[in-house]
Amino acid sequence: QAQLVESGGGLVQPGESLRLSCTMSGIRFPFYDGTWYRQAPGKERELVARITNNAVTDYADVVKGRFTISRDNPKNTVYLQMNDLKPEDSAVYYCNLQWVTNDFWGQGTQVTVSS
Repeated sequence: QAQLVESGGGLVQPGESLRLSCTMSGIRFPFYDGTWYRQAPGKERELVARITNNAVTDYADVVKGRFTISRDNPKNTVYLQMNDLKPEDSAVYYCNLQWVTNDFWGQGTQVTVSS
């Protein structure tokens, strides 16, 4: 059974960087749009960045210029490069892969930014 796996979270200090990865085998990956969401305690889940199957990208205003989403189709992977991290970026980050009615979510990876 296909499974979406996220990795790359951790504890970093303000100003540091992390790269999240989202990998899923067993699907026609190039057809899928990939989206990263995040959810902080007591807050609603919010969209962070999206990359379409045509590699068109979109970002939440609060991460523009700091985060970069990309994809590697041969590796069935979507990445989220996060630079200049701030304490307010702390959250559980979730990956979503979606194509027509096919909709997959990961278990989430914790990102904590603290000095």
